[in-house]
Amino acid sequence: MLTAQDMIFRSLADPTRRAIFERLCRGGEQTVGALTAEAGVSQPAVSKHLAVLKQAGLVKDRQDGRQTHYSAQTGALAPLIDWTGEMTGYWENRFDALEDLLKRMDQ
Repeated sequence: MLTAQDMIFRSLADPTRRAIFERLCRGGEQTVGALTAEAGVSQPAVSKHLAVLKQAGLVKDRQDGRQTHYSAQTGALAPLIDWTGEMTGYWENRFDALEDLLKRMDQ
């Protein structure tokens, strides 16, 4: 079973999905048509990418008549932020240990 973190990484690993998510983050709510206009792929492909992002919790949709509007859910990035924080701490400790070792070797 995939964790939320795994789903986020998988979703954002694809450059087209990542670009769609970034557009929604920067530009706010948009329709599939608006996203397709700049995606460089077909409308069905954009819809499939949006479905993957939605399944990961990264976007939500809102119906307005015949159009579906999508918006980014940046709060869904929390597991990714937690993971990067853990990795930052890990590598800072490793570099501190290396620095200490190099200082001892210089003495």
